[in-house]
Amino acid sequence: MIDLARMAEIVDDAALSATTIPQFSDERALTVAEGYEIQKLSMHRRYARGDKRIGIKMGFTSRAKQLQMGLDDLIWGRLTETMRVPEGGTISMAQYVHPRVEPEIAYLIKHRLEGSVSALEALNAVAGVACALEVIDSRYADFKFDVGDVLADNTSAAGFVIGNWHAPDTDMVNLGLVLSINGRPRQIGSTAAIMGNPARALVAAIRMAAEVGEPLEPGDIVLAGAATAAVELAVGDHVEAQFETLGSIGFAIIE
Repeated sequence: MIDLARMAEIVDDAALSATTIPQFSDERALTVAEGYEIQKLSMHRRYARGDKRIGIKMGFTSRAKQLQMGLDDLIWGRLTETMRVPEGGTISMAQYVHPRVEPEIAYLIKHRLEGSVSALEALNAVAGVACALEVIDSRYADFKFDVGDVLADNTSAAGFVIGNWHAPDTDMVNLGLVLSINGRPRQIGSTAAIMGNPARALVAAIRMAAEVGEPLEPGDIVLAGAATAAVELAVGDHVEAQFETLGSIGFAIIE
């Protein structure tokens, strides 16, 4: 019988110290339920240190990625206060193992909504929308993992930046965007890459958070998932994403 609490301690220590660990799947593949339980236990260790959950992030929002990983649904992880980076601010490479960045869409929750809802019902529960950048950082060696591994590691959640909030009825379905590093475009894409419509990821977020007894509350943030492939980061990099309609956001990497 595997020790889920011990695994939670291992992955939490790795995130706290920015060190790599072997994939748990090297010994035995974790089930989806086991991966989520380890994630929950590891996050409660963070909360005990004074951190606070302020939202959730969605992953595997591409159907192709779900098929590749053998899933028929999205995955999700918790966002906490210590993960938030001010727009235009800096992050220290010393706090990460091998960080990468993805452009995303963020939703700010206005009132509690839980269970199975429509996209319209979900958007009616939103106070605002914004462009975002998520810093992902798998704690596993070589950024390699299976489904159970990544769930245990809080779906690689490590940091995020939120741009200015816009009206909740802003059209988010097919906004063009450019992700640049040091002024050079590295990814060009569209918010349509997020399940064809980022609101579908919001619907899934509401459903999945409620299923584990953590319904989204007023003030919570939902990151809807990556709109392009992730780009690796290095010390000295200046990251900027320009979104059609929503403007631009960025941050820099220091030692």
